[in-house]
Amino acid sequence: MTQRTKPPFRADHVGSLLRPKSLTEAFKKHRDGEIGDAELIDAQDKAIVDVVRLQEGAGLQSITDGEFRRTSYWGRFVERVSGLDVREALFTFHDDHGHEQAFTAPHVADNVRRTQGIALDEFEFLNRNTTGTAKITLPSPASMHFWRLDMGIEAGVYDDEQVFFADLADVYRQEIAALAALGASYVQIDDVPLAMLCDPAIGDRVRQSGVDPENLVRAYVDLFNDCVRSRPDGVHVAVHFCRGNYKGQFLSAGGYGPVAEALFNVLEADSYFLEYDSSRAGDFRPLKFVPKRKIVVLGLVSSKTPELETVDELRGRIDEAAKFLDLEQLCLSPQCGFASTIGGNPVTEEDERAKLELIVETADRVWH
Repeated sequence: MTQRTKPPFRADHVGSLLRPKSLTEAFKKHRDGEIGDAELIDAQDKAIVDVVRLQEGAGLQSITDGEFRRTSYWGRFVERVSGLDVREALFTFHDDHGHEQAFTAPHVADNVRRTQGIALDEFEFLNRNTTGTAKITLPSPASMHFWRLDMGIEAGVYDDEQVFFADLADVYRQEIAALAALGASYVQIDDVPLAMLCDPAIGDRVRQSGVDPENLVRAYVDLFNDCVRSRPDGVHVAVHFCRGNYKGQFLSAGGYGPVAEALFNVLEADSYFLEYDSSRAGDFRPLKFVPKRKIVVLGLVSSKTPELETVDELRGRIDEAAKFLDLEQLCLSPQCGFASTIGGNPVTEEDERAKLELIVETADRVWH
C-alpha cells in the first residue's frame, strides 16, 4: 500500500473546525456593532494561524482555515452571491432522543450572479500561512435550492428552473476558475440534499411537494456537473456528502444505495467524502459502484461525539469497506466537520485534536 502525495490524502478531513472563544466573541461583538470589520478580520486571522498549526501538528497534509470566516458552511456563499437570501427550511434537525430543531437555509430571492469573490480571500490567507495543501470548501449548488422544495425560488424570479440552474452553475465556474488562478488545487463541495435523498422518508416528502425524487437527484447531479466540468487542469474537486451536522444533530438517514449509480458514475467529482460513522449511513455495499479512477474517503470518525474511536476499530471497518472497493482507492477522515456552524459540535478542542491525530495514526498503519 502507498501513501498519497496528491488530494485526497490517506488521512484527510472535511474542513470546519471548532472556533475558539475569542473568535465567537469577536463575531458577536461585530454583529452588535461593538467592533468593525478590521477588528473582526484581525481576530479571524489570528485564529486561523492557530488552527493551521493544530492541523499541521496533527500530521495532516490537507489544511483548511477551519471555515473561521464563516458563521455556517454556506453563510459566505449566500452573503457574497447576489440574489440569495435566507428563509426557514421545511425540514428539521433531529437527535437520537426525538428532539427536533428548526433552521434557516439559502433561498433564491432574485436573479443569481457572482459579483465578487466568494472564497478567494480565504484561500490567499490560508495558502500564505501553511506549508501543506490548502483546501477550500464551497456549499453545493443543490444546497442553494433544496430546502424549501417547490418554494425554494421566490415567485416571479425564475419562471424556468433551468435558467436558475444555468446562472448558478456560472457562479461556481467563475469562482473555481478564480481560485485556480490564485494557485488553488483542492476544492471540496459540501452537499447535504443528495445524501438526504437517500432517505425514503425524505423522498416521500419531496414527492408530496409534486417533485419526483429520482428526477431531482438527476437534476442535482447534472447541475453539479455543469458547475465543475470546465474546471482548470490541476484542480481536484472532491464532494462531501453529509446527512446534516448541527450541534451533533442530523437531518436524515439511509444508505447510499438508492443514488449510488448516479453519485459514483455520473457525478463528475474526483473523490467522495462519505459519512460512515453510524448505522444511519448504511453498509459499504454501494462502494462496488465506484469506478477505478475515483477515490473514496471513508468518514469513519465521528465529529459529533467526544468518544474516541480506536485504531483497531477503524482498521476493522476499513477492511470491511475494502471488500467492496480496493484499499488503494480508500482514505480516512471524520464523517463531517467539527463545526458546520459557528456554535460547533458537542466536543472540545482536545477531542478534535485527538480525533485528527487518530486519523493520521490509523492511516499510517493501514497505508504504510
